Amino acid sequence: MILRLFAAALLIYAFGFLGFAVSLPKPLSGQQTDAVIVLTGGPGRIARGLEVVEEGLAKEMFVSGVDPEVRPAEFAAEFDVSRRTMECCVKLGYLAVDTRSNAGEAAQWLQENEFSSVRLVTTDWHMARASSEFAETLPASTTVVEDAVASHPRLATLFLEYNKLLAAAISQGLPG
Repeated sequence: MILRLFAAALLIYAFGFLGFAVSLPKPLSGQQTDAVIVLTGGPGRIARGLEVVEEGLAKEMFVSGVDPEVRPAEFAAEFDVSRRTMECCVKLGYLAVDTRSNAGEAAQWLQENEFSSVRLVTTDWHMARASSEFAETLPASTTVVEDAVASHPRLATLFLEYNKLLAAAISQGLPG
């Protein structure tokens, strides 16, 4: 009986992982939001956020999880952001150290700026967990659309992220 339960749990886990790995989200095109939130940590994320702002699909961009030693001028130089765009449209957040704190930092910024819709930009393999953390943190009245940056993750990356997603789901399900 215990062996059957273990086998069933293992099968559910394996099919869950397979579903996760083959259904990575895609980039979003054309949808307008008040703001764009970019989570640091992967190639192409900041470039995608800047593209969204430059196309007029969002008024402002908030970059969450920036290293505290990075100054706005250094950020602008690294990502070829004009002074005008930095001043009007790009805000850097220095408080977040993980996905959960990204959501908290972004929620505070969204509330301070009274934005009600946001485009979440992160890598495709990270989107499920990031979206889950944001849904848990942001008010229900905030519309979040997912804009995944396409990647070619290694199997180990997918495996680790799937386990982090399961851990986040379990922690969110526990009474606080």
